[in-house]
Amino acid sequence: MDEFIGRKRELDLLQRQLERVRAGGRAGRPGRAILMRGRRRVGKSRLAEEFIDQARAPYLYFTASAQRSTELDLRLFTQAAAASSLPGTRVFEGQSPADWPAAFSLLGASLSDDQPCIVVIDELPYLIGNDPGFEGSLQAAFDRELSRKPVLLLCIGSDLAMMEALNAHGRPFHQRATELVVRSLSPADVADMVGLPAAQALDAYLICGGLPLILDEWPHGMPVLDYLASALADPTSALLVSGERSLAAEFPAETSARVVLSAIGSGARTHALVGRAAGDVPSATLSRALHLLTEKRIVLAQKPLSTVPSRETRYSIADPHLRFWLAFLGSSMPEIERGRSDLVLARIERSWTSWRGEAIEPVIRESLRRLPAEALPENTYVIGGYWTRTNDPQIDIVGADREPIARHITAVGSIKWLENRPFDRHDLHELIVHRSRMPGTDQHTTLIAVTRAGVDTPDVTAFTPDDLVQAWLYPEPASR
Repeated sequence: MDEFIGRKRELDLLQRQLERVRAGGRAGRPGRAILMRGRRRVGKSRLAEEFIDQARAPYLYFTASAQRSTELDLRLFTQAAAASSLPGTRVFEGQSPADWPAAFSLLGASLSDDQPCIVVIDELPYLIGNDPGFEGSLQAAFDRELSRKPVLLLCIGSDLAMMEALNAHGRPFHQRATELVVRSLSPADVADMVGLPAAQALDAYLICGGLPLILDEWPHGMPVLDYLASALADPTSALLVSGERSLAAEFPAETSARVVLSAIGSGARTHALVGRAAGDVPSATLSRALHLLTEKRIVLAQKPLSTVPSRETRYSIADPHLRFWLAFLGSSMPEIERGRSDLVLARIERSWTSWRGEAIEPVIRESLRRLPAEALPENTYVIGGYWTRTNDPQIDIVGADREPIARHITAVGSIKWLENRPFDRHDLHELIVHRSRMPGTDQHTTLIAVTRAGVDTPDVTAFTPDDLVQAWLYPEPASR
């Protein structure tokens, strides 16, 4: 099995940057930097290792500790550098730098003046959290010394907001690095790896979230329920451990955020329902936790898409696997550990159809957004949903020219995701009624149906599971 299905774009970008280092730079500055970000366990570190293997250049790979200690970070960095294949690694022998400027000075001395090298700093947000001056030290070292050497500096982090902010205006490293976003493997990648038809591959995507570690242990062609039965019976399976390890790394001390996240994972979506499901936490505590979760991009805070403003915010888990893990696995670990995975599997089977019907909605919206422009009505640049406080109307799919407040609504649609029930005239009538109650629409607004079991009426633009998976093979649209 190819562990790097779906990673050709990232490897090509890294290779191009290394070639530019090798070719030299303007004004004697061949050094380049890359800020790589992506959710935990999507394979960022493995991607960096694969790139190093292919590059065959001297390298240093340093992974920061999660411990809150700059002294430990410096010691680990010095040890990693001394054991690396950098040309001047001997400069680190017997050294104990007292701060990052001193450590980076040694790093600069260890690099070649003419041979390209690779330096990887993994878990960069931990270093910044431990030492507020780290960003400035890295910027100064890069400007004064590292950029003058033929080195590719690759900085990796899972805190999406922090990594994105590093290159923002006003920050020390602004405009010094190329940004590389490593996403989870797509539904098309998942379909390729698990070898299942499109509808079942989308089920698999809702379970694994495109995480390579889970897909690596999914036997080719194995149906979803068979895989679940196998993975649940193994307490060490990636399916079981990935969610807990991600949460432990993200929230080592944030118990209130964990409680609120679990409430959202259980199905609570509004501010009031989340607070209630979290045990009636104080409003201020709830607001802080929601702010932290949305800032870290773990939770999405979404508003209805229409031509009028709305305050009806709904919350959902951003990562499909974490959504599945919180709904079915997190609270079931004691049963799994005592050998009763059969009870967990039975609960999943009972709730699967209703849970899947809601969990698939954001995947479908993103799939539609990725379709070629000609597949959707003209000026459809964003895809969202619409709802009111009473859910009357509630519309699964809304196409528009911009968000969150649109100038023009281009399409409205319904998602029907049952195994053997096609979209029929009853569903069409319901969609037409809901369209009539939505701001910005009229009788000419295009009607869309996305179904798992086909369409029984010709009066809608229909999309199938095959269309949704195929959409991920097209280049990602920037803005149409």
